[in-house]
Amino acid sequence: MEKQIFLSQSAAITIILIFSVIFIIAAINYSKKYKGINNYLLANRSVGTFSLTASLVASALGAWVLFGPASAATWGGIGAVIGYALGTAFPLFILIFLAKKFRTFYPKCRTLIEVIRLKYGKNLYKLILLLSIFYMTIFLIAEVTAVAILVNYISETSLWITAIIVIATSLIYTLYGGLRASIFTDNIQFIILVILFLISFSYIYTFNEAEFNFNYIKENKSFLLSSKYLPNFTAGITFFIAVAATNLFHQGNWQRVYAAKNEKVLNRSLISSFLIIIPIVFFMGFSGLVSKSINNSVIPDLAFFELLLKNQFHTISLVIIILAISLTISSIDTLINAISSLIIVDGVKIVKVKNYSLLSKQIIILLSLVALLIASKGLSILYLFLIADLLCCAAVLTIFYGFYDKNFSNKNAYISILIGLCAGFLFFPSQDFSKSILIGIIIPIDTVPSFVSQSLLFISFFVATFAPITTWKLK
Repeated sequence: MEKQIFLSQSAAITIILIFSVIFIIAAINYSKKYKGINNYLLANRSVGTFSLTASLVASALGAWVLFGPASAATWGGIGAVIGYALGTAFPLFILIFLAKKFRTFYPKCRTLIEVIRLKYGKNLYKLILLLSIFYMTIFLIAEVTAVAILVNYISETSLWITAIIVIATSLIYTLYGGLRASIFTDNIQFIILVILFLISFSYIYTFNEAEFNFNYIKENKSFLLSSKYLPNFTAGITFFIAVAATNLFHQGNWQRVYAAKNEKVLNRSLISSFLIIIPIVFFMGFSGLVSKSINNSVIPDLAFFELLLKNQFHTISLVIIILAISLTISSIDTLINAISSLIIVDGVKIVKVKNYSLLSKQIIILLSLVALLIASKGLSILYLFLIADLLCCAAVLTIFYGFYDKNFSNKNAYISILIGLCAGFLFFPSQDFSKSILIGIIIPIDTVPSFVSQSLLFISFFVATFAPITTWKLK
């Protein structure tokens, strides 16, 4: 059977190039007015409410939102939808409290890692620095891979073509203008995102009105809403923990915390972003529930597009490509600038060079080439992403708890994180999710309850996150 092509390759490439060039020209022209390291790293700590809100939302919602929530919903049910939505937005809510403390006690800092170094010393800070860069690099690869696969699905455009355009675009203006350029383009991308999401939501509801409701799901795939369906709980908790923990270590968020004009602006922006993100991610997840209810054999990653492209209109294909490019570039420029800022500010404590700005650009270009290579192969990096998530989960509670306990030592923090990592990896599933080091290798899988063998990912994230608590009060 011949594959359905929704848009010609030439049309897809033309649209991508047009919007990429627009972002480059607009960002560079704007950034010319704002020079210096303070503008590059923190936009001179002068960002207002709308710009900060737009930037937080645009940075948080990458191309993953077109795939992840809907895909998770097809097997994780309503629990996965709620977990994904709350997990994505929850870190912004937590930042309301953490940011106040950090901006008060560490007013001159520019990165989370810099704060950790001042609090815990150089040893632990190196671990968290490497963890943060690893996580954001995986995120970068995931974003490029996702948009390349999507454009290929719609128009059969080669993966490497899309990948090289979005990476080059983000590199050109972000390495030139830094956070100033990133926030400026985020404002444009936010407006585009809101308009195109509204168009997509309206389109899906209009052409699927009879199916797009809870009653239809209950009639056709009731287990996806059932309280007796175990994944409704395990998937929901897993996604909430994993997404929330990793986003708290995202330097892009912390740059924006310190870039806010004042605390009032920051709080308004964080609350607004929290309220905007939840319904968008929830809707994307809900589309997965509906798609699964209509077609039991739907490919999970394409659940959202099964609804959106079912009538094969070229116009909606254009909307998807523009939406995907805007989502991707807004996330990639945030990641590039975040990694760059970590190297410039915190690299001085690890390596000695004359020009850290140049070093950061060289490392970013190298990481971008790695992302391009992997994205052009169309490889799945879900498993690697889960490993990055697990690392963040093992550290998140310990690191932030230490800022509220004056007696919490660097040694305690190290031990707690190592225990979380060890406990998590004992249960962390193999690539086919059928066994783990503890369950299936050390302990025969047929000797443990089915709940354990079927919930290895959930258990690994749960113990990695909460096992460190048991060591906090040790002397």
